[in-house]
Amino acid sequence: MERARRGWWRRGMSWLGVAAWAAGLGLGNTAPVGAAMQIDITRGNVDPLPIAVARFIGEQPETAKFGADIANVVRADLERSGLFAPIAEASFIQEPEAMRIQPRFADWRLIDAQALVSGAVSTQEDGRLKVEFRLWDVFAETQMTGLAYSTARANWRRVAHLIADAIYKRLTGEEGYFDTRVVYIAESGPPQRRVKRLAIMDQDGENNSFLTDGGNLVLTPRFSPTAPEITYLSYFRGRPRVYVYNIDTQQQEPLGDFPGMTFAPRFSPDGRDVIMSLSVRGNSDIYTMDLQTREVRRLTDHPAIDTSASFAPNSARIVFNSDRSGTQQLYVMGADGGNPKRISFGKGRYATPVWSPRGDLIAFTKMHRGRFHIGVMRPDGSGERLLTESFLDEGPTWAPNGRVLMFFRQEPTERSGGGGRTRLWSIDLTGYNERVVITPTEASDPAWSPLIQ
Repeated sequence: MERARRGWWRRGMSWLGVAAWAAGLGLGNTAPVGAAMQIDITRGNVDPLPIAVARFIGEQPETAKFGADIANVVRADLERSGLFAPIAEASFIQEPEAMRIQPRFADWRLIDAQALVSGAVSTQEDGRLKVEFRLWDVFAETQMTGLAYSTARANWRRVAHLIADAIYKRLTGEEGYFDTRVVYIAESGPPQRRVKRLAIMDQDGENNSFLTDGGNLVLTPRFSPTAPEITYLSYFRGRPRVYVYNIDTQQQEPLGDFPGMTFAPRFSPDGRDVIMSLSVRGNSDIYTMDLQTREVRRLTDHPAIDTSASFAPNSARIVFNSDRSGTQQLYVMGADGGNPKRISFGKGRYATPVWSPRGDLIAFTKMHRGRFHIGVMRPDGSGERLLTESFLDEGPTWAPNGRVLMFFRQEPTERSGGGGRTRLWSIDLTGYNERVVITPTEASDPAWSPLIQ
């Protein structure tokens, strides 16, 4: 398989051209570092920052419509993060058209806005959109940042996510995560005949599409960090095997022809290898495969079940779960499989570990006294914190900035036969901002993409 590294998996869209235009935007006019407004997202419960996102102005009806839609997406992205409290447009005193040069900051202070976003949309000679925005510190009466983007009309929603990322980064000091996608398992049908399809969407649930037709059961999709590819488990003709799917070409192929069942695949941080479990004669161990040479290396050799491996972002260590101590627990070992050490010692069982892209935490699923939790701990096992609790929470995946987790939750089935739905949820590391992620069908096994390049 030729490993494509172009296009970055935005199916049906051309590549987005992005430019920062200093001319006319006053990009040098930023607030002094000491006076800059910033949100400290390392604290436990952060009070959301009141922010006004004004409608982006447009001279023509079409560009005015784009402007309103872009502002709505920016507003929704920021609100979902839990760090911002967008102010209702009905409260605005100054009209967006009156802010072409500079806002009347007193009008925005009257409605308690601490930050303000203004923008404009116009059409270029080649038919592409030019989208400009500015972020203002209302109390310092200073522009904090400003950018312009040139893009095809079809990419307007992505431009909105890029603007939200720029605002998030300027006000928190952390990278944003809005210009990303999520691959997941779309579920439909009765429990006895469940149809599971590979699906992909923007992180906000928009632009959903199905990648497989449901003819074969699919599970545990994972994104490549460097290429437009997904690895996942598929039961093709009843045989469980690990596959790689290229989003650009829509082609898939199995990772070798192993004698036993392969499952729980995940890419290495450089995208060159896939780490997975291979079950031979009833015993599961962890292996890696080089995607170029197809060389296979065995990392664990133990009579216990070793599975759900995940690399540290520097590729030096691997976390996995194993029942080698008698119950399902988390272990960390070297990238060559050496020196495995148990890191989970709390009450209950631990599973599905995944290393944060920041390298500072490991997320996991915990089962204790009939309840399920999504939690995090440091790589040495210290600092364990449980972020969620429910009938069934499972399968955490990290946003690329390491500040937000997505997972799936199943409701208990009621005596009447109702309930039992499986949906995606997100939560940030404070544990306070828990939200459902809307999908067209029931959903499970989410995997967050890196930032789109």
